[in-house]
Amino acid sequence: MKGFLLPAVALVAGAFILSTNEMSAGDVKGLVKVLGGKGIEHVVVYIEKVEGKTFSPPTKNPVVDQVRMTFTPHVLPVTPGTTVDFPNSDSTRHNVFSLSKTKRFNLGTYPAGITKKVTFDKTGVVSLLCNVHPEMSAFVLVLQNPYYTMVSKNGKYAISGVPAGTYTLVVWHPKFKLKQAEVVVPQEGSITADFFLDE
Repeated sequence: MKGFLLPAVALVAGAFILSTNEMSAGDVKGLVKVLGGKGIEHVVVYIEKVEGKTFSPPTKNPVVDQVRMTFTPHVLPVTPGTTVDFPNSDSTRHNVFSLSKTKRFNLGTYPAGITKKVTFDKTGVVSLLCNVHPEMSAFVLVLQNPYYTMVSKNGKYAISGVPAGTYTLVVWHPKFKLKQAEVVVPQEGSITADFFLDE
């Protein structure tokens, strides 16, 4: 299986297939398969860059919780300027820190019931760790625009309302090589791009 790849022509050409169903304009959809089938729920599909537009951060802070010695969710995509809440819902003390170039921080050790916050102002990958429990890890993926989605457990994804144009569509997973394809988003309807992630 390691050597199995979707044919290159099918991969890119698949990004130009117009569907006939009546979906909202600018939808990008498809299927992602992962080698071994593990961690499909940690895959993020996103439009790499949208020119000429500015995007405001969400008014409600997304959350990375700490429950049963685990960061939840394991992967959180956000846009620049987003403030993320880091509550401790566990019965033990935790710490959240990152040595990533995109965002270096250390929230210190804090007990259950306390929430701390971090604002992510630059695009890139931020690895989260806990110096109390080294087995804990997670990722914040800071993206240029809000046209992204997490892949479902059955491998399907859909990004709605993408402005018409030509873009680079990226598929990201914390353990696999990222994949990308050029896609042309139409004024109406949808396009389909399927991917296979391997080591």
